[in-house]
This record gives sequence, C-alpha cells and structure tokens, in this order.
Amino acid sequence: MNVKKRNILILSLILFVGLLLTYSNHFKNGFHFDDSHTIVDNVNIRNIKNIPKFFVDTKMVSSSKDHWGLRPVVTTTLAIDYWIAGGLNPFYFHLSTFIIYLFLLVLLFYMYKKIVSNVLEHDWRMYISLFAVGWFGLHTVNAETINYIISRSDVLSTFFIVLSFCLYVLKPKSRKNYLYILPALIGVLAKETIIVLPMLLFVYIFFFEKDKSVVDFFKIRYAKTSFNIFLKLLPLIIGIIAVQSYTLIKTGSIAGLSNNVFHYIQTQPFVWFHYCVSFFLPFSLSGDTDWTVITNFFDDRIIAGIIFLGALIYITVKTSLRKNTRPISFGLIWFMFALLPTSLAPLSEVMNDHRMFFPFIGLTFSITYAIGLYVLKFERQLTLSKWKMNSLRLGIFVILFSYAYGTYQRNKVWLNDETFWYDVTQKSPKNGRGLMNYGLTQMSKGDYSKASTYFNKALKIYPNYHILHINLGILNSAMKKTTKAEEYFNSAIALKPNDDLPYYFYARNLHKKGAFAKAKNYSEKAISLNPYNLANRHLLIKTYYSLNDWDNLRGLVDKTLAILPNDEVALKHKELAIGKKDALTLKAEEAENNPTAEKYLNLSLSYYNNKMYSKCIETCEKALKIRPDYKEAYNNICSAYSALKMYEKAIEACEKSLGIDSVYQRAKNNLNYAKKQLKVKK
Repeated sequence: MNVKKRNILILSLILFVGLLLTYSNHFKNGFHFDDSHTIVDNVNIRNIKNIPKFFVDTKMVSSSKDHWGLRPVVTTTLAIDYWIAGGLNPFYFHLSTFIIYLFLLVLLFYMYKKIVSNVLEHDWRMYISLFAVGWFGLHTVNAETINYIISRSDVLSTFFIVLSFCLYVLKPKSRKNYLYILPALIGVLAKETIIVLPMLLFVYIFFFEKDKSVVDFFKIRYAKTSFNIFLKLLPLIIGIIAVQSYTLIKTGSIAGLSNNVFHYIQTQPFVWFHYCVSFFLPFSLSGDTDWTVITNFFDDRIIAGIIFLGALIYITVKTSLRKNTRPISFGLIWFMFALLPTSLAPLSEVMNDHRMFFPFIGLTFSITYAIGLYVLKFERQLTLSKWKMNSLRLGIFVILFSYAYGTYQRNKVWLNDETFWYDVTQKSPKNGRGLMNYGLTQMSKGDYSKASTYFNKALKIYPNYHILHINLGILNSAMKKTTKAEEYFNSAIALKPNDDLPYYFYARNLHKKGAFAKAKNYSEKAISLNPYNLANRHLLIKTYYSLNDWDNLRGLVDKTLAILPNDEVALKHKELAIGKKDALTLKAEEAENNPTAEKYLNLSLSYYNNKMYSKCIETCEKALKIRPDYKEAYNNICSAYSALKMYEKAIEACEKSLGIDSVYQRAKNNLNYAKKQLKVKK
C-alpha cells in the first residue's frame, strides 16, 4: 500500500469514528411527528408477512387516512426494524437509517472522486473528495433528516439515486446491461425525487464525457449531442415514469398539495436562499417551520430570492465554461435540480429543513471543490512551509468539528417530544401546530394551565384546526369543564366529519367517564372510517367489554387477531369474552386475591369511572393501608369527594396528597377545583 492510500485509509477511519461520536447521542432519541401514524400506530408494520401488501395497498403506509399512499420500500424497512427490535424500540430504527447513511457516504466518496478526476490530475483530488464527504456527513442540517425516522425516505431515495449514478459513471458495463436502472426503480418506491436522476446524468455526460458547457446546450449545433444523450437515458426515463405512474394510479392523487401554485413558486427562490445560508450558518433549524407563502410579488424577500437565483445561475453558467471549474457548476446544478420537485409542487409546507439533505450533496461538493481549487494555487508555498500546511489541516479540522458539534447539539433537541416541540416554539413561534404539540407535552405532565396557554396561542393562528379542537376537548375534560369539552369535541367533528380522530377521542373521553353506550356509537363511527387505526379497535373492544356486549366483542376480537395475531388487547379480551366476566368484577377479584396498593388504585379509578364514588374512596383507603404515602390514592379520594360534592373532605384529601409531594400537579388541579366549588356552594 502506497503512502497516499494509507493516508486516505487513516483519514477515512478518523472520519468514521468522528461520525460515530457525532451521532452517538441520537440512537436513544424517540419517535416524532409523522412517526406516530407511520410507525407507532401503524399496525401493518408489526407483521413482517405484510411486506408484499405494502407494494399494492396504499392503506398500509399509515394509520392516518390523510397520509395513505405508496412508499413500499420505506414501509418495508420499518417492518424489518420492528421485527428485529421485537417492538417499537427506536434504537433499531435509528440504527437502520444510520447504516444506510454510512453506505451513502461511501458511494459519495467514489462519486466525488470520479467527477474531480475528470478535470484534475492531482494527488490532492482524493483529499478534496474525502473532505467533501466529511463535510456532508457531519453537516448540522443533516441531523434533521437522520433523527427523523420517517424521513428515512429522503435517505433511501438519495442512496438509490447516488447508487444508480455511480453504477452509470463508474461501471460502464452497467450501461449496456441496464443494471444501473434497477436501483432507480427501487428508489421511486421510496420517494418521488428519483425523477431528478436522469437530469443529473444528462448534465454529467454533457459536461464531462462530451466536454460541453451550459452555454453549449443552447447552441443548435450541439442539439444532436443532446438528443443522443437523451436516447441513451431513455430506458431509465421510461422505467422511472412507469413505476411512478403505477404509484400515482394506486394513490389516485398527490398528498399534501394545498398552496396556491403561483404564490408557492414565487416564494421558492427565497427558500433556496435560506437553504444556502443554512449551509454556512445552520443556527435556525426547526423541526416544523412557520413559513408561509409570500403573496406580494414586490416583497423584499421575493426580490432577494430572485437576485440570489440570478447570481446562482450566473455562477453556474460561468463555471461551466472552463473544464477545471466545471465540477463547481455541476454541484450547483445538482443543488438546484434536487430542489425542483419540492419547489414546483405546491406543498402545504413552503419549506422543510430535511429537504436540504439531497440538494446539499451537490452544494457541499461545489463549495469544497472551489475551496480545493483555490488552495491548489498555493500548493508550492504549502508544501515548503510546515506551519502553513498545519494551518490548512487545522482549518479543515475546525470546519468539520464545528459542524459535528452543531449536529451533536441538534441531536439533543430530538430527544423527546418536549425538547423537540419546545425548540419548534422558539424557532417557529408562528407555527400553531408546534405550539399545540408543546402544549400536549405539558398536558401529559398535568400542567393544565401551561397547556391551556399554548393551546389558546395556537387557536389564534389555526382557529379551524380540528386536531387542536380535539386536544382542547381533552384538556377541558381533564379540567372538569364538561360543557366546554363537549363543545370542542363536537366542533372537531364538524370541522372534519370524515376523519376518524375526532370520533375516536370523543369516544375515548366518554369511555373514561363511564358513558359506554354513547362511547360505543362514536367508537363504531371511528372504526368505520378507519379500520387500520389500531387505537380505534382497542377502544371499541374495551367499550364492548364494558357494556358486556359479548357477541360484538367476540366478532371484533376475531377480526383484530386476523390482522395482528399477537395483539395483547385482543387476546386478553378473547379470554374474557369466553368467561363473560365484566371488567370491574375481574379487577375487584384480582385486587382481593393478590392485594397491592397499585391494584387497589387502578380498581378505584374503575369505580370512579363507573360513578361508584363511595367504592372508589373505600378502595383507596385499602391502598393507603398498604402504602400510607401513596399520593395518587389521596388524589383519587379528593376527586371522588368532589364528585359527591363533599368539598371539605376533598380539600383535606388533596392537602394530604400535596403533603407527600408538594409539586404534584394533578393534586394541585383537584385542590383548586374543590376550593372553587366550595366557594360557589357557600
């Protein structure tokens, strides 16, 4: 092995270790945002035998009707992850994405090296290529894609694009046997961006194999050259169009198109400008941005975007004229072409930080090569001066370390829903969805006041957002504002009557309050709208059981087990249906036969939900005999006394709960409610 190859191997190993350290804190991060309906609640990925169905059934991709589509390659990898992990362990999902990412980086090195070698015969071309890979691999912006599990679609589609590209340019035999087309066809089933591949290959052939520039493309005498390249790529184009047409026919429409086309497109140059700024200064990254279309054509941002786009095109054309600067032009064309699919289709979100992943492959290469070309002018001075060479090495290290540090910090944001959505509220304060979701994290902690603040902020921005109305219904119910809760649940149904979620959450709320007959009606409506949402099935199973509706229970359990044979809820209720023993009796027997404080507490909740408040208090007292410092038991006693309108005793119980834990939020809420009702009563 010669010195150069050995150095490249050592540097590659250092880069690999650096990449592992940079992303070492991301493997424990949870599921976020669209991960909920595509992974967490998607019953279809829980059975690996469903894989063939992913390629034909659009309903298999998500538990949400609004997101049904066809990306079978992505769904297949998720099913494999679930199978390997034996459940919803995010570590394995993150690991899969990271492994694909590593393979992509390896391919990029060979792709970059090939492009540089077309115009530069110099030993440093290997180092330029490796630096470009390192910069892209450690780039802070990519944390938005690598941490977001369902955004694996971006990683997969990009991987298959680069794989096809590498096969074409590095393995000439693949052109004759059309092997390079196969990865592209697989990539179409991951994400629609694969359509950019023929365009990139065309430019590569035109630039580096035909030795032509952007200007030459518009000259009539080179029309035949262009046409011949088109003919060479025609099998690839036909293959991509055929597979893409299949997915469009199956889905029937393109999801997420909701903006005005003209306003959306005129906003995109400024979005591109923002992306370019983010390459150098990735400080304003947001998991869910609050950008909207710019309707005024004479807005300063539109003007700035047009100027930027003009400058970008000028640099692209100018650098394409000379052979040694042509890689700069190619990288910029990659950047622009990769952004076209999301810039021309009027998506509901004007921009997304994870959309930079694929385009940055070109932008990183372009900037890295430009820097390398500039540094080569001082080659002699660098080789003759040890301190200058070391300064160059230090500069490279500082760049890579800075971006790696930013990525490491960004990984922390993606730890859980609270850290993620809090960051969104800071970076995108006009995003009503972000405000709502952060409010949800506070509601789950029992901080209803803070949750209410964020929900109401969101309501001012999105007054007709049905999900927000659902959450306001849940919050008001938890705050014992029953009438207000009912209003919000009904308004959610009115806003989106064909969505299962408003019916499900209203039914769930009714079930908790013991209104099982009414809950049944709404739960049945939810499952009729979306039988693929496992939560709908589980709630209706529990509702049938609570009503002792044994025939319907057996039928639903059997249908659920046909879809998911190992479903614990269905299996449990199948046995209960056979014995025809109601839930309350079963819980009471279980608590008496093997008494624990926790079992008595759970039983007390069941009594409370069935409006058996005296039994609830009696059962909590049994729990306290076993565990005298059980704050939750005192809190349940407080709730039961409040329900009986015995507010003095309710206050006494809540004060005991807070005496054990002074920051217990649920007890604080119940205490405030009891004091307020006592004041009204007096």
